[in-house]
Amino acid sequence: MINDLTVGHPLKLIIKFAIPLLLGNLFLQLYQISDMIIVGHLISINALAAIGASAPIYMVFLMIAFGFTGGLTVITAQRFGAHDDDGVRSSVFHCLLAALVLSILLTAGLIAFLEPLLHITNIPPELFEDAYDFMFVLCLSTVTIILFNLLSGFIRALGDSKTPLYFLIFCSLINIALNFMFINYCGWGVVGSAMGTLVSNSLAVVICFVYMWYRYPLLRLSKDFMTYDSHVMRAHLRLAIPMVLQFSILSFSIMIIQSVCNSFGSDVIAAIAAAMRIEQFATQPLLALGLSMATFSAQNWGARLLSRIRKGVKYAFWLSTGLSVFGFFVIRKIGSDMIAMFVDTGNSSGANNIALIIDIGQQYLVISTMFYFFLGLIFVFRNTVQGIGKPILPLMSSITELCVRTFAAIYLAKVMGYRGIMYAGPLAWFAAGILVVCGYFYYIRKFSKNNQFVWKMGEIRQKLKENGPVD
Repeated sequence: MINDLTVGHPLKLIIKFAIPLLLGNLFLQLYQISDMIIVGHLISINALAAIGASAPIYMVFLMIAFGFTGGLTVITAQRFGAHDDDGVRSSVFHCLLAALVLSILLTAGLIAFLEPLLHITNIPPELFEDAYDFMFVLCLSTVTIILFNLLSGFIRALGDSKTPLYFLIFCSLINIALNFMFINYCGWGVVGSAMGTLVSNSLAVVICFVYMWYRYPLLRLSKDFMTYDSHVMRAHLRLAIPMVLQFSILSFSIMIIQSVCNSFGSDVIAAIAAAMRIEQFATQPLLALGLSMATFSAQNWGARLLSRIRKGVKYAFWLSTGLSVFGFFVIRKIGSDMIAMFVDTGNSSGANNIALIIDIGQQYLVISTMFYFFLGLIFVFRNTVQGIGKPILPLMSSITELCVRTFAAIYLAKVMGYRGIMYAGPLAWFAAGILVVCGYFYYIRKFSKNNQFVWKMGEIRQKLKENGPVD
């Protein structure tokens, strides 16, 4: 269902848009957690550690997909907010063209440099073969991951966050079933987990495209709008490339942390990998709120409703604060029990110390929960700035995260051991959160002083749309 986010109470619209995003992200995280539980129980803790050790490489191209498609579809949402149907159709064509080119280049690059990348992350020799096999199959799914995120981005740009949820639920459930079948019945090991991702994403892309074609005529391609325009493409890439750099920098910083983590052995790798999955699950409400702000701000920017964007940010800030406090208490209460689900506590043997894994994972969660507030700031303010088409500040915040994470991971690990790694992410959230908040207010003050006539006309158009013309 198409939703115009330029009309109605901002808080209600933001929450309504965010809930399907949250549910979709939770299903995605449940799939990923289920995948690790299946691997940890049906194969071995070493297999779990191999997936966790290679995860940052997967996150690199996953974040590139998110950043690139997210940046491209900002233009689509802005054109929709401005009620420019031709602009929407032109945006769809140029987005698809850019995404296909990126998919081909990224797949080729990942396959060519996979082995060196695994060596860079300092993966222990006993985990290398499983990590390589797992990542090689995932590399083949790059095209489907990018296309699925792009198609979902088109639908969200029209204010519909429910439909991508349904496709994500379908994809996640199929993925879990295939992983269990490939590992338990086919005996494919970690390759079975990666194959489940490849097959389920391919199915989701086909179904999503067919649905979009029949349900949303506005998004259909036609010959009239399949003409390449270098100016239009530059407008899309102007937002997409900085977002790719932003997400790539974040992924690279996580890769550095993982490389340091990998030097502490399989137990630490498995513990932190499990804790990071739980952390990702716990912070999904904050992420969903941030994603909703990206579409909300993009549509309202297209409609030239600056005051409405400010109201939306205010509501989102307080909602984010409440969610951060809630996550703080819940994860501290049940974190250790959740970590225990990742390992087979009845079959502990050798060097695989289950009690140690649970203890290390719980330590990680205790530290990270104290900084959820700053992560919430990043999601709300960074996504808002991206939605209004200003990608430099988010890029600067990502560079800040890279510097802080790298320094903390390398220096604190030498001083404090593996516990130092646990402070790297939270300290980066603190630094980047302060930066994006200051940058947002800078932009708002700048825009408020300039083009006041444009903002006034936007408000007049909104009132006419809500109330109709006055006699």
